[in-house]
Amino acid sequence: MTFHLTEDQATIQQLARDFAQSELAPIAAKIDQEERIPKEIIEKMAEIGFTALNVPEAYGGPELDTVCKVLVVSELAKQCASTAEVIAVHTLVNDIFLEHGSEAQKQKYLTAAVEGKIGAFALTEPGAGSDAAAAKTKAVVDGDDYIINGNKCFISNMGPTEGDYVVVIALTEPEKGTKGMSAIVVDRGTPGFTIGKREEKLGIRGADISELIFEDCRVPRANLIGKEGDGFRIAMKALDGGRIGVGAQGLGIAEGAWEIARKYLMERQQFGKPLCKQQTIAFKMAELAIEIEQAKYMVYKAALEKGEGQPYSISAAKAKYCGTNAAMHVTTEAVQLLGGNGYMKEFHVERMMRDAKITQIYEGTNEIQKMIVSGTLFK
Repeated sequence: MTFHLTEDQATIQQLARDFAQSELAPIAAKIDQEERIPKEIIEKMAEIGFTALNVPEAYGGPELDTVCKVLVVSELAKQCASTAEVIAVHTLVNDIFLEHGSEAQKQKYLTAAVEGKIGAFALTEPGAGSDAAAAKTKAVVDGDDYIINGNKCFISNMGPTEGDYVVVIALTEPEKGTKGMSAIVVDRGTPGFTIGKREEKLGIRGADISELIFEDCRVPRANLIGKEGDGFRIAMKALDGGRIGVGAQGLGIAEGAWEIARKYLMERQQFGKPLCKQQTIAFKMAELAIEIEQAKYMVYKAALEKGEGQPYSISAAKAKYCGTNAAMHVTTEAVQLLGGNGYMKEFHVERMMRDAKITQIYEGTNEIQKMIVSGTLFK
């Protein structure tokens, strides 16, 4: 099987590559150090169309396919994984409205995405990580409203000043378990909805990841996405698409670190010749290049299947597993290959290694991905 990019896909890939190199590469270390993505970066991405990649033309977007999302996320991640994370999660939220939202919700939130507003997705709770069915946040009907109470944690794209709306998975009929979960959109600034602790992290330090607190938060019942009881299904479908995005993020991190190592090994002289002339080192780089290519095929395959309307849950799990494991392995080896310099911030690979670790954990740990894949093997 071979993958040939269409003209549109090749164009968006080059656009993302140029943006990442000109806008992100010069400030990626600063984003990591200051733990914030400058507002103007989000604004520039909105102008280019990155916040609306999957938004239909009817709502002002470019209506690009999942492969284009993968290309953009991976190119951004080569330079700044924090920025790539924002787009990966935000486009997941766009997909929720596209697939399950009412026409009024599409008009409001997909148009907002075109304008550069950023969405978040809230499923995880202090007692409900991999076991998402253990979530306890409740939404009780009160006339024409829902009253939401509960806490969400580790929520991407929401911080003290960033994030504009969030899709919350809450129990509307607790006695039904997962069949009683619903998806409800809550706008920033809604009374009773507050941003709690912004997490201090090992990696993707520029990305906002925070605790969300709901205390008698009242929202209209019109904010329900889909039907009551659809929330768990919506969440699982969103995670399938999100895993393709995280796989692409991991792929980009791996590619970026490998390229830094390649350039370094060609320039660094030891024992009278460039390090790349040492067979042990050259073989190691060959192994990493093969691993990256394997991950790329898995990520692209999952993106193609999603875009073609085929079942893609298993491919998404494989893509996430391969892309993120490649990120962790390649960045760790890149630090080793650069020796003492690899440990220094000046050479970036230490930051990329820190960024890589979370990709093996969020959007379902890689152990969960093995559960998903193994569950299909013996039927």
